Amino acid sequence: MVTITLDGLHNFRDLGGLPLAAGGSVRSGVLYRSEGLSGLTDAGVAALSASPIGVVADFRTPMEQASAPDRLPADRTVEVVELSVLEGALTGAAGAAATADGPIDTGMAKKILAALPRLGELYVQMLEHGASAFAEAARKVAAPALRGSPAGADTDGSAVLVHCTAGKDRTGVAVALMLEAVGAERDAVIADYAVSERNLAGPWAERMLAGIEQMGAPLTPELRELVTGTPPAAIEQALAWLDEHGGAAAYLQSGGLTDAELGALRARLAG
Repeated sequence: MVTITLDGLHNFRDLGGLPLAAGGSVRSGVLYRSEGLSGLTDAGVAALSASPIGVVADFRTPMEQASAPDRLPADRTVEVVELSVLEGALTGAAGAAATADGPIDTGMAKKILAALPRLGELYVQMLEHGASAFAEAARKVAAPALRGSPAGADTDGSAVLVHCTAGKDRTGVAVALMLEAVGAERDAVIADYAVSERNLAGPWAERMLAGIEQMGAPLTPELRELVTGTPPAAIEQALAWLDEHGGAAAYLQSGGLTDAELGALRARLAG
């Protein structure tokens, strides 16, 4: 197993080691998650270059990408897959506001923020509209097994890093879908989701909350949770919605994942 540290990131981790309901654990060196990569230091970029990560699946909107471009290695090719999911873009908007040079339309911002749902409801909206994007991310994880690469190989440049802005909401839902589809223990899926709030606490969260304040909105507990929180109840609400709609595997297939790709995803992460 290759252990990776990407300097400059707060919410980066390997999903390997999570327990599977049927025994064993998710393979390391295959699927990673993080916040956006704009914060990578030079050392972090070098570590990414030396890592097995060869695909970056980015769930941010074009606005988020433009305001905080990912830093990627210049000395090797990393495939970037843009999978814009609108729900969850609030954190990106807050980051853009925190670094904006020009005026902010606070009146419009207040209207938008006042209409935002609670976090669990937001995740359900993501699931209702994002099946094709989430299925494409799963397809990228599965692809090496379909090509005949050794399942779980962690040194061949085929690992996938999924991220959004905070690495907690769109990324959290995407990761939960893949983990559920390959049979990870649900308690472990929920626990991994919840870790992000702790990882992001401190300067990162303070910067994002400052961006919300610049929009002219009061920092209510609900808004703080939307921007920086990962309460277990939120992902549990999303998982309950999946249960009511056939489960994670069926959901990914509704987004276009084939039977062969689903099998390859399981072989890659849990085979």
